[in-house]
Amino acid sequence: MTNHWNDLQHTDCALIIGANPAENHPISFRWLTKAKENGGKIVSVDPRFTRTSSQADVYAALRSGTDIPFVGGMINYAIENNLIHKEYVAKYTNAAFIVKEGYDFKDGLFSGYDEAKRAYDKTKWGIETTEDGKPVKDETLEHPRSVFQLMKKHYSRYDVKTVTTVTGTPEEDYLKVCKTFCETGKVGKAGTILYAMGTTQHTVGSQNVRIYAILQLLLGNIGLPGGGINAMRGESNVQGSTDFGLLFDNLTGYLGAPKASVPEHATLKGYLEKETPKTGYWSNKPKFVVSLLKSWYGANATKDNEFGYQFLPKGNKNYSHMNLFNAMSKGELDGAFLFGTNPIVGGPNAGKEKEALGNLKWMVAIDLWETETSAFWQKEAGSDPSKINTEVFLLPASSSFEKEGSISNSSRWMQYRWKAIDSRGEARPDLDIIHEFALKLKKLYANSPKSADKPFLALDWNYGNGEEPDIDLVAKEINGYDLKTGKLIANFGALLDDGTTSCGNWIYSGFYPEEGKNKSKNRDNKDTGGEHYLNWSYAWPMNRRILYNRASADASGQPWSKEKAVIWWDAAQKKWVGKDVPDFKAVTAPTEPGGTGAFMMNKDGVALLFAPTLNDGPFPEHYEPYESPIPNAFSAQEMNPATVIFEENFNKRGFKVDYPIVATTYRVSEHWQSGTMTRNQEWLSELAGHMFIEMSEELAKEIGIKNKDKVIVSSARGEIKAYAMVTKRYKPFTVRGKKVHQIGMPWHFGFKGFATGDTANRLTPHIGDANTMIPEYKAFLCNVRRAD
Repeated sequence: MTNHWNDLQHTDCALIIGANPAENHPISFRWLTKAKENGGKIVSVDPRFTRTSSQADVYAALRSGTDIPFVGGMINYAIENNLIHKEYVAKYTNAAFIVKEGYDFKDGLFSGYDEAKRAYDKTKWGIETTEDGKPVKDETLEHPRSVFQLMKKHYSRYDVKTVTTVTGTPEEDYLKVCKTFCETGKVGKAGTILYAMGTTQHTVGSQNVRIYAILQLLLGNIGLPGGGINAMRGESNVQGSTDFGLLFDNLTGYLGAPKASVPEHATLKGYLEKETPKTGYWSNKPKFVVSLLKSWYGANATKDNEFGYQFLPKGNKNYSHMNLFNAMSKGELDGAFLFGTNPIVGGPNAGKEKEALGNLKWMVAIDLWETETSAFWQKEAGSDPSKINTEVFLLPASSSFEKEGSISNSSRWMQYRWKAIDSRGEARPDLDIIHEFALKLKKLYANSPKSADKPFLALDWNYGNGEEPDIDLVAKEINGYDLKTGKLIANFGALLDDGTTSCGNWIYSGFYPEEGKNKSKNRDNKDTGGEHYLNWSYAWPMNRRILYNRASADASGQPWSKEKAVIWWDAAQKKWVGKDVPDFKAVTAPTEPGGTGAFMMNKDGVALLFAPTLNDGPFPEHYEPYESPIPNAFSAQEMNPATVIFEENFNKRGFKVDYPIVATTYRVSEHWQSGTMTRNQEWLSELAGHMFIEMSEELAKEIGIKNKDKVIVSSARGEIKAYAMVTKRYKPFTVRGKKVHQIGMPWHFGFKGFATGDTANRLTPHIGDANTMIPEYKAFLCNVRRAD
């Protein structure tokens, strides 16, 4: 999320793709409505005509799984019609960089592909450098091996005719989207792209987001009010959870987890040398890592023992959700803790995930109610309890109203929430449960001579000795200390790599700069000029509300336009001033080294149109989903060639001959996620009480289905029963000259609660994105028939 919710009111055009905010993110839509009142436009791109579409100025349908051709065509349109912000592109992106000879792209494959490993050698995608290591550039963007020319050539294949025959979008509608959104490339205009899980839950999910970013950079829309790439989170603390290391391959603050498979990671010195770029703000990574180790291990982290680096686990495997359940199905895991998660409703190929749980020796579920997952062994779940040996423990947890602490929302706002009511019965907050676990385990391990137990014993667990931790101590640890003085540090600029500072999460450092000043508790709603409300909560990093805001000004430091001014260089004061906190060192003049580095986290200070770091290519390229109704029109590579494919037993694949209909899953307003919270509420269950599938009138007529009929939906993984909802919101697609139908279904239902129904995710495949391993819930094949 580069911008924030309030800032959406400043957009001239919001392109909403892979999301339905009017129903699922209503607070965001409040600000979009205000943007419309100010003359802004809304563009909705979705397979289904949603409630968001009904409020849009322009609507275009696309087949699920075709975001890259849709947006790739917009990139081609913008370049061919000279609608890009060329000066912005030349100065603030790597468009001018010269790619080394040897880079190539042929028939869907980039250079360096190893078919046996299903992986690329990314060193084949290098940039030419000078003797001192700086990139070779051509700011005219004319060099044939410049990133810009290579990108232009790559997306020239994505012409309007080819794109629309793949996406199924009517050509007239597609051109309206291109024209409307690409107008934001003009100076004085700004467009935003809003997305959610409809974008990410694909085998090309990361590249879907990447291609949005490329379009926005070409139009000069990053760093401006009303601009940016903005991900709408589905829960109040999704942003906070990823910030704090919930991602399987990250430590807190997006520091990469060390791996045993990388030889350099055997030592702290090797890890830091391998993972730290020479330039850009990530060059400070040693300070962040050492301070994090000091936060975790305290006095047990010394220079002599690499600050406790060897206490960190260094796995050989991919520990994503799908890989964990794959290992579980093979009996490779003894036990599992499940905090507020319900995988046999929410996980891909959920029937197989349910079977996998039966291979555990023990399972601990921490939740507000007994979920389908915690009851997977019961007859109600279709199980035979006598044949399941998993010992299940259910720990009742407190709801958000029954506990206090901070959350971070989509705006990157860290906001403190105070407890409203006491917990019911024996329910306890998650933090209390973890705290008591830690204290009891510390005692159990206290005299252990085993080397395997040393990491746990080394933990510096100082949040109080009672059953309830002191949350204030946790907050201060996150911010960080100067260990020489014992005082809280002002911000992450004070962190050091010599063991004299500690910090639990460097991107949050600064929210608690001194005693009594927890900025997450700020609630001053006075406008600070530009409606960024800098004194309401705390936005990481350093309370910046618009990331990359240096790009809102030209190379000399003056705003591209007065209407979109955010920050600017004040020569008299010799610093950057304006309406937001500068997203770089505020006293760096435009003429100084780094003074035009609008994207300071990247080693060269520019945004990456060409990204030689992703597993599946430096440019986003279209590949069909794992299950597709048509061959790939752009190359012979049907599916993303870098995607991990699980063995057949766990991931049966369906084909058009048996499953001719495209399916996707989505949310409804009345239910939340796997339904655990909402299906236990009587009123919400009454509003949306039945599992249904949504289909077009044309499909219903073809297969003899009427509205409210009971139907069976089947995929290669299983089948479910549901009610048919026949609507005009879906229309058949014409894809490469053939009719393709698509249906949609909510994924909230299970056998617990007041509202029950079959689980949509029994149909979805166990396959995911080549970079993040997020499952491909949003595009798969199915068939539909009458239940009777």
